[in-house]
Amino acid sequence: MSEQAERSERDDHVVLGKLTSPYGVKGWLKVYSHTGPMDGILEYSEWVLRQGSSLSRHRLLQGRRHGKGLVALLEGVDSREAAESVAGAEILLPKTELPQLEGDDYYWHQLEGLTVVTRDGAVLGRVAYLFETGANDVLVVKGDPQGEPPAIDDRERLLPFLPDEVIVEVDLAGGTMTVDWDPDF
Repeated sequence: MSEQAERSERDDHVVLGKLTSPYGVKGWLKVYSHTGPMDGILEYSEWVLRQGSSLSRHRLLQGRRHGKGLVALLEGVDSREAAESVAGAEILLPKTELPQLEGDDYYWHQLEGLTVVTRDGAVLGRVAYLFETGANDVLVVKGDPQGEPPAIDDRERLLPFLPDEVIVEVDLAGGTMTVDWDPDF
């Protein structure tokens, strides 16, 4: 697959989770979900599976909680051997199928790549990724003085995603996030 095709594929889909391993002998698979709540992944009736550079579509026939995790049965996966062949695949969803959010709610993928700027105009870098803690989500902002626009340094900063406290404004169209943050911290 060409680099441009891979970039387009990444731009068009969001990763919802991963098929980890077979469960039983009838094609069921254990599922690791990135959605919140965990079983929100089961609300999507069709999954796009990515294994390496290949994509395949599968209808979700059944899914349920099992212990602390999830298990699912997909159309066309009806034996342990078939389940083994798709184990390890990422579960994708076209971004166009995500529910519309209201107000100041954002999907994480919308925040990744935004340029982070302080109220005073200092460029801290770009949002590399986010992670969840017990209290709040955290932005990982990586500085790049050679980037466009250039950051003030090459530090990695962890900023709490706290709207109206740390996060002043999110401008998805402009590709920026304004924060109330001391660059020395």
